[in-house]
Amino acid sequence: MSIERIEIESKSELEKIIMDSLGHVEKGLTVICNNVPINDKTTLDILCHDEKGQLVIMQVAVNEDDDILLHGLQSLNYVEKFKSMLKMTYAKHKIDDKEPPRLILIAPSFSETVHNAVKNMQGMRIDLYEWEYLKIGDQKGLRIQPIFTTPKPWKKKTGPAEKPKPVEKPAKKTEPKKKFPSLPEPEPLKPPPEPKPEHKPEPSKKEEPWTPSPPKPPMKPEEEKKPEEKTKEPPKKESKKKLKLF
Repeated sequence: MSIERIEIESKSELEKIIMDSLGHVEKGLTVICNNVPINDKTTLDILCHDEKGQLVIMQVAVNEDDDILLHGLQSLNYVEKFKSMLKMTYAKHKIDDKEPPRLILIAPSFSETVHNAVKNMQGMRIDLYEWEYLKIGDQKGLRIQPIFTTPKPWKKKTGPAEKPKPVEKPAKKTEPKKKFPSLPEPEPLKPPPEPKPEHKPEPSKKEEPWTPSPPKPPMKPEEEKKPEEKTKEPPKKESKKKLKLF
């Protein structure tokens, strides 16, 4: 079975094929409108919204063209400016005007200049897709593949920041605790002994100089003690002995 690549010369034909094959670009996209004039030289090719209501701009090119980036940025700026009005105009669509729009560029190939510019661009989300229209047997189909996708969305969260989910760590095997012999309870601490007062030597008394005692006055003759008279013992009576006569 032969595979043949079919060229598409009309941009309107390419837009129609892409709108019929949105699932090949991204799942959940819904077309809001297409061919919206921005200025004299720029037209917004396809305007969609995703499952969350975020606006998605598609800028397509039949051939490799560096101007696709400029037209896409102009369309992005236009939608950002009038997204509230677009929400009111297309009320049947669930458009989230609080989310910033994003841009998808679809072309058969991109130059290195465009690729590097998108890669180094900050503050917006721009994705690059390459397309080719193939004929396999009697069937035709559009093949679209992404070649560059912005790693992080450029939107800024206005609400409270979500807390990161805790990473569950594998449960560790708990080994049985070793039992150690119980230690005696420590004795209560005794207050330190009060310091003894230092013994200070008493100051030595100064010895007074020796002075002789004054002489006693002479005793008066009356005051002179009389010699103690010896008490006379009473005379003993001689016992009379009776003489016995023979």
